[in-house]
Amino acid sequence: MDAQPGDLLLIVADQFEVTCKALNSLRNRLGVELKLYDPRQMHFSWVVEFPMFSYDDEGKNWAAMHHPFTAPLPEDAPLLETGPEKCHAQAYDLIINGSEAGGGTIRIHDQALQAKVFELLGLSAESAADRFGFLLDSLRYGAPPHGGIALGIDRWVMLFAGLGNIRDCIAFPKTQRASDLMTGAPGNVDPKQLGELGIQIRR
Repeated sequence: MDAQPGDLLLIVADQFEVTCKALNSLRNRLGVELKLYDPRQMHFSWVVEFPMFSYDDEGKNWAAMHHPFTAPLPEDAPLLETGPEKCHAQAYDLIINGSEAGGGTIRIHDQALQAKVFELLGLSAESAADRFGFLLDSLRYGAPPHGGIALGIDRWVMLFAGLGNIRDCIAFPKTQRASDLMTGAPGNVDPKQLGELGIQIRR
């Protein structure tokens, strides 16, 4: 790697996604400690053309990178039959200073295309009809192209206020154990409520 005296090489060995997350955290920490950037400056970028699927080795099927209702790029739609790993989604994330500040997708509006995606995700026709029949029926009768974006206002506040953690600016922050100190959640659930939901607890 052409290292010279005084250079520091940092190597992480693991699955690709794990190493990316580890090195990202390291890069961010070094950026702060070495004052490599001005935190008062805002840098905006869009991330597009996400992979539509990732392969789940455990389940031996494809998994949706965003959600199962994301439309593929029109030119990539034929890849659903021949090479799902090469298919890109009509998805987009707004990034501010390396943090996701918003994200969205264009949704599938064609019933046959939606059924094909469900099939790739390992859902049988019967299972898809049972779980998403309302959607498939709606698409069969016609739906216009549609999509949207969700903006993380609390993330924007964190960035613009120069805070280091989103828990410093959201109304009801959770602890590291996912408990809410304000409401005391999670708490005990009344057995009657569990019965209404068809949930049974076995200790």
